[in-house]
Amino acid sequence: MAEKTRYSDEELQEFKSIINGKLDKAKKDYELLRNTITHEDGNDTQDTSPTFKVLEEGAAVLSKEEAGKLAQRQLKFIQHLQAALIRIENKTYGVCRETGKLISKERLRAVPHATLSIDAKRNQK
Repeated sequence: MAEKTRYSDEELQEFKSIINGKLDKAKKDYELLRNTITHEDGNDTQDTSPTFKVLEEGAAVLSKEEAGKLAQRQLKFIQHLQAALIRIENKTYGVCRETGKLISKERLRAVPHATLSIDAKRNQK
């Protein structure tokens, strides 16, 4: 029996539903982080006493920086998931970009935006 060169349409639909679920959650998480940075949720020390505000200012700056970094990472994750959906539409999803072989289903279920097989990833180091 010849080795499979791509996943079947049914398998691609399974991965698509996994990715869409992760994408929805990632977008919600990104919005929460963005709201934290821009104070759109209105739940901050801005409306409390000036003394409390001074004490919390340093922590708020650090917290904003951390939230900004997390938001950037989340946005990158969203972009990777969207790229994976495009690969599904092109029927190239799940093919290792180094070896050209199929990435294991277990790896794709754990990291649905993966473009490298475990072996290729190990060889990268």
